[in-house]
Amino acid sequence: MTADSQARPVPRRELLRNRGYALYIAAMFLTGLTMQIQTVAVGWQVYDLTRDPFDLGLVGLSQFAPALALVLVTGAVVDRVSRRRLLSGCMAVMGLVSAGLWALSAAGNNLAWPIFALICLYGTARAFLNPARQALVTNLVPAAQLPQALALNASASEIATVCGPVAGGLLYALSPQAAYGLSAGLMAAAALLALMIPKPAQARAASKKQSWQDLTAGFRHVLARPIVLGAISLDLFVVLLGGAFAMLPVYARDILDVGAVGLGLLRGAPAIGAIGVAFVLMACPIRGNAGRTMFLCVAGFSLATLVFALSETVWLSVLALVAIGATDVVSVIIRQTLVQLHTPDELRGRVGAVNAVFIGASNELGGFRSGSMAALFGPVPAVAGGALVSLGVCALWMRLFPALRRVDSLAPPPEELNRAA
Repeated sequence: MTADSQARPVPRRELLRNRGYALYIAAMFLTGLTMQIQTVAVGWQVYDLTRDPFDLGLVGLSQFAPALALVLVTGAVVDRVSRRRLLSGCMAVMGLVSAGLWALSAAGNNLAWPIFALICLYGTARAFLNPARQALVTNLVPAAQLPQALALNASASEIATVCGPVAGGLLYALSPQAAYGLSAGLMAAAALLALMIPKPAQARAASKKQSWQDLTAGFRHVLARPIVLGAISLDLFVVLLGGAFAMLPVYARDILDVGAVGLGLLRGAPAIGAIGVAFVLMACPIRGNAGRTMFLCVAGFSLATLVFALSETVWLSVLALVAIGATDVVSVIIRQTLVQLHTPDELRGRVGAVNAVFIGASNELGGFRSGSMAALFGPVPAVAGGALVSLGVCALWMRLFPALRRVDSLAPPPEELNRAA
């Protein structure tokens, strides 16, 4: 089988005929939908209780801290056990956390710390779930189909990001228990779907005893490959310094005055741009100048964030968020494809754990950064200043990682094609 024949675009319906992948993407869609509903509910509830933007940052930090603390453990577990069973177990724990949040709300809890404690447990489950889901998809589809599978993953995730925040806002307006109760039910369904995935082929870590070399293999693999290191570190620093999502409750309540339902609409706006672009990329995959395309989209992400930070008009803010989603999904698909295709299967859990920490640092720790900066300087300077710094990071990374800038094709490396043949 030739490289060209394996690299041809695959129709979306052909991917979904793969039963294992179809069950996988259905489970991930429900998980993404649940996480979005719960994120809106928790953010609004915490801000209702404390009226302190710093606490919105703590919500993100509570989810990120477990992934950082367990980074040497999560990836090693993913590389040694059944990834589909681990995925299902993590989803079950996350569903139990949603049930716990429902119980707190039903009991009339007016303290923030029990919510933070449950979110920390939620973050622990996510610390195992993220590398498991990243590694499992490569076991379910051929290497040549991976870019399109990741584009379909992104589309499903972004559809959940459109529907979830709107549903979360509407449900929270009805009652917090409604939002958390639906989250618990959907996550239980996702856990069942993940458990139904047929057992795929999986290369497992060779050694039976854990050693320091085994635990740190993911870090060493990333550091030894400039393309992988540059791709995931670029995402880390740009979103860490330039992300605006943690401040959306503040913008919705205090700047744009659109309420809880408006918050859901703001959170869903980036997905509108991302869905359209992801569907285009499924039909017309990136065939050249992949590295330059990624850097261009990262710069566009930063500029759109700056527009959002300075806007006091609802329609302009929504358009800026749409542009953020459209540019972000391109860089996400390119980055994830490069990371997966340049990593052996027996290392994908450990590299995925490193990648998950980088992503978590950019999202959850980025939320903490913007929350603390907003508490000191106000939300607008915090978001606008971060966007300007992220533009500088993009320019610096183009010079520091020339190999990443020069990446042309997202076709699998020759060794992957030979293995698939």
